[in-house]
Amino acid sequence: MANILIIDDEPLMCRSLSLVIQQNGHQTTCAGTLAAGLEKNSAQTFDVIFLDVNMPDGNGLDCIQQLISHANAPEIIIITGFGDPHGAEMAIKCGAWDYLEKGASVKEITLSLLRALQYREQKLASQSLTSGIDFKREGIIGTSKCLKECQDLLTQAALCDASILITGETGTGKELFARAVHIVSERRANKFVVVDCAALPDNLIEGLLFGHEKGAFTSADQSREGLILQANGGTLFLDEVGEMPLTLQKVFLRVLQERRFRPIGSNREIESNFRLVAATNRNLQQMVQEGSFRSDLLFRMSTFAIELPALRERSDDISLLVRHHADKICSQHHVAPKDFSPEFVQMLTAYHWPGNVRELVNTLERTIGIA
Repeated sequence: MANILIIDDEPLMCRSLSLVIQQNGHQTTCAGTLAAGLEKNSAQTFDVIFLDVNMPDGNGLDCIQQLISHANAPEIIIITGFGDPHGAEMAIKCGAWDYLEKGASVKEITLSLLRALQYREQKLASQSLTSGIDFKREGIIGTSKCLKECQDLLTQAALCDASILITGETGTGKELFARAVHIVSERRANKFVVVDCAALPDNLIEGLLFGHEKGAFTSADQSREGLILQANGGTLFLDEVGEMPLTLQKVFLRVLQERRFRPIGSNREIESNFRLVAATNRNLQQMVQEGSFRSDLLFRMSTFAIELPALRERSDDISLLVRHHADKICSQHHVAPKDFSPEFVQMLTAYHWPGNVRELVNTLERTIGIA
């Protein structure tokens, strides 16, 4: 039985929602103002909150972050009489699970609640399994809010086998996150196969990805597995996916949809059960508008999206990054650990870091005298 909070100033709406929810076997609590809702949410744990937008003491959207700021935060379903596509988009961006108009049918309300509870169950199970993740061991260093949000998204993806798109500037740690996704997932015992789309030679692309049969071309003196088959049961990581040629995008789209492909020179298709993680520092949505990236492929591979912050957006993490990478550099090169003055760390914190963490590590190597 779930615990549901309804924050709405209309008594009839509260009674109607309560009836629907209780008929599904859950218990309800009602609050007629945002202040009362926030107080009740602080006093006990709720699984889902139905939240009105236009309340006597403010806008419900402005309170979402407060409502979900604690451990075991509830899922939020916005329910209002002023539904519109823009409002729905704003609600989701603010952290709501779903958006319903007042007057929605019992079926719509029940379905939204059921999905929210199912998602919450999966999320809590994921957090339980991944609460012991050592992000530091995976090279993901920092305690800033924006990095923590990315780590939370990573853990939410742990029990999900959907495709993931990781975006961010060069040097922000996209491959670190991709590897962490693999290590957390149920596919961890199998291979993590990296495909650098920026380095694929045009004349060898299909052979590298799909493999080939013996005799498929002049120099094919033996059969060879492609990278897609090597990722069977594991994770296929497409790095710099924005560099993938349009001709290959069309072919790969079918592979992503069907998980089947035909090696060069073969008369039969073979299967590969891989989980796709892609990464890019380019604006794929803009590339779609320009006609250089397929919208259907972008849709297929971005079921789950993680946007990594630039280092300048999490400058509070720089001192931790300096200590971690300095110790790592010294250990790798068998030199004594180095200490840095507060002034030096302050200078690093004030810098813009266009190359992000990668540039910071290179700077530390030069400073320590390794490079």
